[in-house]
Amino acid sequence: MSASNDLTLPDYLRAGLKLVFIGLNPGLYSARAGKYFARKTNRFWPALSISRFFDKDVGPGDERLLFEQGVGFTDVVKRATGQIDELTQDEIAAGAKRLRRKIEKLSPVAACFVGLTGFRWVFAVSNKVRITPGPQSEPIGSTRLYVLPSTSPANAHFSFEQIVAECRRLKSWLEEIGVRF
Repeated sequence: MSASNDLTLPDYLRAGLKLVFIGLNPGLYSARAGKYFARKTNRFWPALSISRFFDKDVGPGDERLLFEQGVGFTDVVKRATGQIDELTQDEIAAGAKRLRRKIEKLSPVAACFVGLTGFRWVFAVSNKVRITPGPQSEPIGSTRLYVLPSTSPANAHFSFEQIVAECRRLKSWLEEIGVRF
């Protein structure tokens, strides 16, 4: 599948959000569906549901409902691609800068990178530096940061059970900093 310069997903961002989930960039399938993490094999929505992150099961298309509850969605790079290696270094650098500005301006309480790669891109962290899922010490402005393992089926470094456990840990961490849904 090749990239399309026209395909993207809308940002679900505004001031006053409790949490923003940050993806790398939209996949072509998700962009065409108009939903974040839309492919059935992506583990994002099932992990949130099984972990009881919210008080009900959630899935692709629930972005608006969650937005009303203070949860936002965006990506580091907004252009949809079939694979992340279709993105240029210039796109990644520009996307990282744009994302930092958005987060600094809107100041959600917390932001969660879905995958370690997005965090690496935004903070220009070398692949040689070990990043672990969980709370991160460096904020963006006043926004506290958390990193989840990638939920993409293309990235199998973490099992589904590990992702569910990390979603539970994220929920506990959010409650510790005063965020509840």
